Amino acid sequence: MRQLMLIILFSLFMMPLGGCATGEKVRANVREGMTKAEVIDVMGNPDGFRRAGDSEALVYTNRLISGWSWDRTDYTVILQRGHVVEYGTGEVRQNSPNTLVLIPLR
Repeated sequence: MRQLMLIILFSLFMMPLGGCATGEKVRANVREGMTKAEVIDVMGNPDGFRRAGDSEALVYTNRLISGWSWDRTDYTVILQRGHVVEYGTGEVRQNSPNTLVLIPLR
């Protein structure tokens, strides 16, 4: 019974981490031609933006690359006349490479 409780607690702890992966959202759901509203629906509100003429850049900063990595990067979505024309990542930042994290179970 105790082992079952540990498995359930571990599962509940890990589920939100899988949902934090912006990189997986970008690769799977952002496509050329999407509207700004569609991008925000998939990615959430941007951390910042820039506008010049009929072009706009939505910036998502310090986001997880995947649910299985602690590496982070910035994502930028470029819109022209309200539709996606480009999107991609910036420089990847690693959190303390070769670090071992121990979580006591008792």
